[in-house]
Amino acid sequence: MARLLISAAHKSSGKTTISTGLCAALAARGQRVRPFKKGPDYIDPLWLGRAAGQPCVNLDFNTMSHAEIREAVGRGLAEGDVALIEGNKGLYDGLDLEGSNSNAALARLVDAPVVLVIDSRGMTRGVAPLLLGYQAFEADIRIAGVILNRVGGARHGSKLRNVIEHYTDVPVLGMVQENPDLSILERHLGLIPSNEHEAADAQIRRLAEVIGSQVDVDRVARLGQDSAPLPRPTVDPSAVPEPRVRIGIARDAAFGFYYASDLEALERAGAELVFFDTLSDPVLPVVDGLFIGGGFPESRMAELESNGSMRESVRAAIESGLPAYAECGGLMYLARSIEWNGRRCSMAGVLPGEVVMHERPQGRGYVRLQETGKGPWGHSAGEASPEAFGAHEFHYSALEALPSETVYAYRVLRGQGIDGEHDGIVHRNLLASYSHLQSTRQNPWAQRFVQFVRSVVIQRAANDTSRPATAV
Repeated sequence: MARLLISAAHKSSGKTTISTGLCAALAARGQRVRPFKKGPDYIDPLWLGRAAGQPCVNLDFNTMSHAEIREAVGRGLAEGDVALIEGNKGLYDGLDLEGSNSNAALARLVDAPVVLVIDSRGMTRGVAPLLLGYQAFEADIRIAGVILNRVGGARHGSKLRNVIEHYTDVPVLGMVQENPDLSILERHLGLIPSNEHEAADAQIRRLAEVIGSQVDVDRVARLGQDSAPLPRPTVDPSAVPEPRVRIGIARDAAFGFYYASDLEALERAGAELVFFDTLSDPVLPVVDGLFIGGGFPESRMAELESNGSMRESVRAAIESGLPAYAECGGLMYLARSIEWNGRRCSMAGVLPGEVVMHERPQGRGYVRLQETGKGPWGHSAGEASPEAFGAHEFHYSALEALPSETVYAYRVLRGQGIDGEHDGIVHRNLLASYSHLQSTRQNPWAQRFVQFVRSVVIQRAANDTSRPATAV
């Protein structure tokens, strides 16, 4: 099966726009595309998955082992015709000097040829040394082609093609013309999750038309067919634990940040996922557990406040002991209120704190957490874990006015969390944190959460049967 990694010389080169357009154009040609995104991003995967018609899987060196990354891509190859991986930042950019977590390192790990997206504005002959340098910097990285973005017209494109063909052996796979409409689309793709943009499908169709007409999509679809096979994990459907439990997932215009692999992990652990809308549904569905992920609740806080019956339903369920997990935006929803731009709106009121939005990020980047043993579920409830694990955070809000006796599930070794030292507020059977977890071998949170939900269900059933019958 074909596989490729879309990267660039630097960020903001338009690779998400081109990756999304390629996914849509390939899908329109009947190709089964399995998209991947490097790093902990949520917004790009929503667009890529929507364009491909298949969930986008995140590949992250911070939370996944090399073996897990190879298995994830191998599984995607087995399920489709093309595995398209969108990188982050530039091809050789990374957190350390050796580039151990760069896009190039990922391409090497999964034996994927690289398609380089170049923002060609203002460039002519200078594109040649750029490409030659990228080829020579790490000679084992296969740069299989270049897509020139923001080309200034036919004459500009002809000059660029002549230069590249004269000085390099890098194939020109496409030239995407400078287009004001695409600039608008790029702003939407970079800022607005597809789950909350009503015109998302129309934008994706437009991208498919543009990229399909200006890029050799068929040639792209053949890249990497000669790459070495990758291992893939085997999943035994009969091994799903019983009894199955129903877990409610908030998915709407306010909440939509979920890793596709985490939702799959919840299902493999024995959960039936029940999606609901915090903005329009009157109450929670009948569920055994609750998961409210990230999103932008501040952008919908008036609508969230106006749906008082849902807020009360969530509050009452958690106060009655419903197992629940909330991340970032979910944590904000469970607080007493959100304050933004001089306005304050009431939220569910489960957590005894007030959310205040700030102009600058209050927590951003990778974090390292260590369990305190006080969480309702985790490594070993009641016992601190000596092992730390990776996660990430990105929030402009801060949770203020928390009481001193607040109980936390995590000690923050790197990052901000809630107060710079702790994260993961514990309240009854709720764990609510700013950190976003990814269910991996180092931290299989999805399996542990489902096990906890199942244990609560079994315990409640036992308590119900042990109660004496009431005389009539």
